[in-house]
Amino acid sequence: MSLTGNLKTVSFPDILQLLSTGKKTGILQVATSARQKEVAFRDGNIIHASAINSTEDLLGNLLLKRGKISKADLDKAIVLHKQTGRQLGTTLVDMNLFDREEVVECLKMQIEEIVYNLFSWQEGEFKFVEGVLPKKVPIMVELSTTNIIMEGTRRIDEWVEIQKVLPPDDIILRLNPSPRAKRDEITMTLEEYRVLSLINGERTMPDLIEASPIGEFVTCRAVYKLIVAGLVQAAGKAERKNEEEIQNDEEIVLSILFALYNNCFYRIKSLVETIVGDENPMFHKYLSGFRNGFLVYFPGFDPNADISPTFDRFYNEILKIPPAVRMHTVMSALENMLSNQIEYVFYFLGTGPYRQAINLVKKEVSEPLALKRELVKRYQIDENLINSVKKAERVVKLVKGAS
Repeated sequence: MSLTGNLKTVSFPDILQLLSTGKKTGILQVATSARQKEVAFRDGNIIHASAINSTEDLLGNLLLKRGKISKADLDKAIVLHKQTGRQLGTTLVDMNLFDREEVVECLKMQIEEIVYNLFSWQEGEFKFVEGVLPKKVPIMVELSTTNIIMEGTRRIDEWVEIQKVLPPDDIILRLNPSPRAKRDEITMTLEEYRVLSLINGERTMPDLIEASPIGEFVTCRAVYKLIVAGLVQAAGKAERKNEEEIQNDEEIVLSILFALYNNCFYRIKSLVETIVGDENPMFHKYLSGFRNGFLVYFPGFDPNADISPTFDRFYNEILKIPPAVRMHTVMSALENMLSNQIEYVFYFLGTGPYRQAINLVKKEVSEPLALKRELVKRYQIDENLINSVKKAERVVKLVKGAS
C-alpha cells in the first residue's frame, strides 16, 4: 500500500481511519521541517509511537512523577539503557524496578500523548511504510485506533473551551476555602483528584503540568473542571521573576520566533522555487534580496546555509542589542522581513502565488499556540505574524490601486 501526502490535503484522523479500516501493519512517518513523529501499526491497531529528538527518558519522567521510582534508580536505568541500546522500559524490568504491567501502563500514556499531539498538526509530510515494525521495541502495547480517533477528535473540540477558563501562566492556584457544593455532594474523577492533590497555593498552571503524572491535556482538563465546579480558584500572581528567569523566558521566546519564522521563510522560498525553478535567474534575484540582516541565520531560507541548527548564532547576535529595546527591535525586524518577502512574491509572480504565500504563513500561526502559552500571549507572537501579512496586504492594495 502506497500512502504519502501532506496533512494540508489529508487530515491525520482520516489517515488513522484508513489504516484502521484496512487493518494495516507498518509505520506511519509524519514530519515538518522541525519535527518528526512515527506511529507503528499492527493489523490496524497502534502498537508504538515515537517523537524524534524528544527526551529519551520521557517514560522515566512519567514513572518519576508517579512516585514509582527514585531519581538515583532512574539515572542508573538511563545509563544502562544507553549503554546496551535496549528500550528503557525493558531495562527497568530487567533491573527488577518494575513489573511489565506498570511499564506497559506508562508506555500507553506516552504513546497517546505523542499521537494526540498529531491531531493539532495542520501540515506535515506523511508516508506509510507497509509491512515493517519498529526495531528494538520488545515491549509493545496495543491501542484501538478507532478509540484513539474518537478521543483525539473530542480533545481538539474540548481544548477550545478549556483554554477559555484556564488562568494565565503567572497565576497561582489554590483550593477554594468555601466551595459551593456541600462536602458529601462533591464527586471527582481519579484524574481530578490527582491534580487536586498537587494544588497547594504555590503552583501555577505550568508548575502543575510539570508535576502532574497524567499528561498535559488531562491535567488541563482536570483543572478546568475543578475551577468550573468551584473547588479551585486563583490566588494572585506568582512572585516577580528574577533577572536570570526573565532572561530564560526571553531565550524561550526567541527560540519560538526562530522556529516560527524559519518555517515561514522556508515555505515562501519553496513556493517560489516550485513555480520558477531553482536555476531560474528570477529565483536567484529573489534570494539575493534577503541575504542580509537576521535572515542570514535562518537555515530554512538560504539554500546554501549550513544544515545544522543556527539558533545559537542567531541568539548570540540578538544579545548584542541593548536589553531595553531588544525584543521590540527583533519583532519589528522579523515582521518587516516577512512582509517584504510576501510583497516580493506578488511583484515577481502575481496575485495567485501571493495568496498562496499568505495562506502558508497563516497556517504557521497555530504553531506557537501549542507552545509556551503565556509567553506567546505576552509577546504577541501570533499577532506579530499576522501584522506581517496585513502590512504586505496594504502595500499590494496600494500597488493595485496605482496600476
